[in-house]
Amino acid sequence: MRVLVVEDEQLLADAVATGLRREAMAVDVVYDGAAALERIGVNDYDVVVLDRDLPLVHGDDVCRRIVELGMPTRVLMLTASGDVSDRVEGLEIGADDYLPKPFAFSELIARVRALGRRTSMPLPPVLERAGIKLDPNRREVFRDGKEVQLAPKEFAVLEVLMRSEGAVVSAEQLLEKAWDENTDPFTNVVRVTVMTLRRKLGEPPVIVTVPGSGYRI
Repeated sequence: MRVLVVEDEQLLADAVATGLRREAMAVDVVYDGAAALERIGVNDYDVVVLDRDLPLVHGDDVCRRIVELGMPTRVLMLTASGDVSDRVEGLEIGADDYLPKPFAFSELIARVRALGRRTSMPLPPVLERAGIKLDPNRREVFRDGKEVQLAPKEFAVLEVLMRSEGAVVSAEQLLEKAWDENTDPFTNVVRVTVMTLRRKLGEPPVIVTVPGSGYRI
């Protein structure tokens, strides 16, 4: 899942991004509304965590722009105000969910994951394929009943492959979904991660390389 965090309190923004990355999400961070509009014009995001009171361009206008573009991106709006009228107004603008500050990080994670599930075709909460069971919420992976310990990026890559339901996923698509924009697209990070993921999942191999196209399970 790829997430954009838009928050002008830099310490809070960076803390949220770090926490989301620990949950195997690819996260980009900006600190004002103008930068947010620039990013959504370039990258495809599953979820935007959007502070309402932003400098340069207000969060309401960023949300309206996402709606105008007809993007499948879901918006979780944050605000320091807990007034019902503010929450209603934010939802009417086009936000998909609303979370007042201060918030429990576990709740933020749950809301981001719930919104991320709504950007694609409905899938069961636990993904199963080729003897592998992947639970995105618990961040657990089992193969043939045995738990497999994965690093966050390995988990993210496996989740993207599992969600493709047998379709081929290119290296570029994996890079877009599992890494943030600071990753050099010309590195071999995808190939190396797939290689270590294959090793951890054990024999026989379940990740197939399709020459010139990508990978599939």
